[in-house]
Amino acid sequence: MRAYKDVFDASITDPAGFWADAAQAVTWTRAPRRILDDTNPPFYRWFPDAELNTSVNALDRHVAAGRGGQAALIYDSPVTSTKRVYTYAELLDETARCAGMLRSLGVNKGDRVVIYMPMIPEAVITMLACARLGAVHSVVFGGFAPHELAVRIDDVQPTVVVTASCGIEPARIVEYKPMLDDAVAMSEHPPAHCVVVQRDRHRCDMVEGRDVDWHHVMATASPAEAVPVAATDPLYVLYTSGTTGKPKGIVRDNGGHAVALLWSMRNIYDIEPGDVFWAASDVGWVVGHSYIVYAPLLYGATTVLYEGKPVGTPDPGAFWRVIAEYGVKVLFTAPTAIRVIRKEDPAAKHLAEHDISSLKYLFVAGERLDPDTYHWATDNLGVPVVDHWWQTETGWAIAANPMGVEQFPIKAGSPTKPMPGYDVQILHDDGYRCEPGEEGSICIALPLPPGTLPTLWNADARYEASYLSEHPGYYLTGDGGRFDSDGYLFVMGRTDDVINVAGHRLSTGAIEEVLAMHPSVAECAVIGVPDEIKGQAPRGLVVLKAGAEPQELTSELVALVREEIGAVAAFKMVDVVPALPKTRSGKILRKTLRGIAAGRDEPVPSTIEDASVLEALKTVLGQ
Repeated sequence: MRAYKDVFDASITDPAGFWADAAQAVTWTRAPRRILDDTNPPFYRWFPDAELNTSVNALDRHVAAGRGGQAALIYDSPVTSTKRVYTYAELLDETARCAGMLRSLGVNKGDRVVIYMPMIPEAVITMLACARLGAVHSVVFGGFAPHELAVRIDDVQPTVVVTASCGIEPARIVEYKPMLDDAVAMSEHPPAHCVVVQRDRHRCDMVEGRDVDWHHVMATASPAEAVPVAATDPLYVLYTSGTTGKPKGIVRDNGGHAVALLWSMRNIYDIEPGDVFWAASDVGWVVGHSYIVYAPLLYGATTVLYEGKPVGTPDPGAFWRVIAEYGVKVLFTAPTAIRVIRKEDPAAKHLAEHDISSLKYLFVAGERLDPDTYHWATDNLGVPVVDHWWQTETGWAIAANPMGVEQFPIKAGSPTKPMPGYDVQILHDDGYRCEPGEEGSICIALPLPPGTLPTLWNADARYEASYLSEHPGYYLTGDGGRFDSDGYLFVMGRTDDVINVAGHRLSTGAIEEVLAMHPSVAECAVIGVPDEIKGQAPRGLVVLKAGAEPQELTSELVALVREEIGAVAAFKMVDVVPALPKTRSGKILRKTLRGIAAGRDEPVPSTIEDASVLEALKTVLGQ
């Protein structure tokens, strides 16, 4: 086995050579001769002269190699009692016909398609079909409310939206179509067509002339051939929370994305073609893009699409049943899922009912892995529990324990070491590097490796301002942390106003904007507070207008956030306070409030306008 240090050092000292070697795993229609375009910093581009099609790399080439009969996608839906296995040949056929259907509705190379769907095969097929046409997909998580969906529609301006009549939860039906109708009505750039998958559990009304039935149009669709695109052309746009409340459209290119994900499957996750890989996430999040859809299929593995929950579908043994039934080698999920299972089944009695001997690793990411959850999973599963750290922006792991390169001793609380291409540095506010043990801002020296964001959608200036301006020459992750003396990275939490609720990044600024809409609220602040299950939860502090009464205020504000942002915000806590602590210039001391809510003894800043306000809030926040 290769030594990690040799692999990592090669990627830093000779990035072009390192990624040129990795690029040989891709099937190119025009192979790259130039590896890195560094002529326009800080906008670096990988494989600028190359050409490929991501759908061909995920499907066609495996069929052509004689592996069309291998399972590509396993769909398991306990909420509908449905199971289906798609071979590579079958998934290719569905994808080609879906691409033909989209083309018949006016979708061509470079056009955008918004996908607003539950965890059903049609979501995966649509993503791959867009890639086949050279179109750009933008998946919006099904839990987002009409306003949030409308913002994304207006930013990406899709030709078509693909949706389903509903999502199905263990105890309720979530009607997608009415939310889409409301979003389209709000939009300044509505799509020409909406394609709707009518689900048996709930069928929706259709808008004549705009809406088309998935099953009807797919029945007559002609398969579309793959369209070669430049490696630097966008594959998808995925929106993530920004501190201003306005979402940021993360751009992912085709070439660097394919190269990086192929490298990661073998070297980080220790996967071989034909292995079963299960990312228990959602296609609305980056994990679903990278490790439900693209990476397993690019590598020729079998991927699992699970429409269910860790508990309640039907019990805390749901994950173990899926692993046993399909021979899953790697499970990748968020720590929240393991915490929920542990809470419902602390003695792991349901685990004992299933043979999970196929499982070799549990990978977790998306939020902090607390030591108790790590030890419970390690003790009960008997396999390495590998914490790794990455972001929507990066698309794959910044830091991990690379199981296919060199397996390091695991340190609870650390995602281990930086991955190739990520020159991670801990910087003081003045830009100087921190010594081991010193906490600072986690930054990555430019250029970022392939697969990471080259920019934001139609927002180059915002990309620079958000990520590159704090420390010139570095990408600002927005997280604080430190290295220890062994070179292990420890990520301590966000340094901005983005919180992480069960692995979902949410902007406190966006929630504050909603709270401020209420006629009784004069001003407000939202902070993330520790939560036993979700890791963090949003907590609102509101100051009322003169004469306003607080009766029913909490329920009204909770309902307002649910309506404007969606249930995904998990907003339930509201405190009415007489005032908010501010600096003399009027800035709310959110960082100080976060520290107090987390149980830290925060000093009173010298810049505070009125220290008594902060002291009063310590009581409210539990100090």
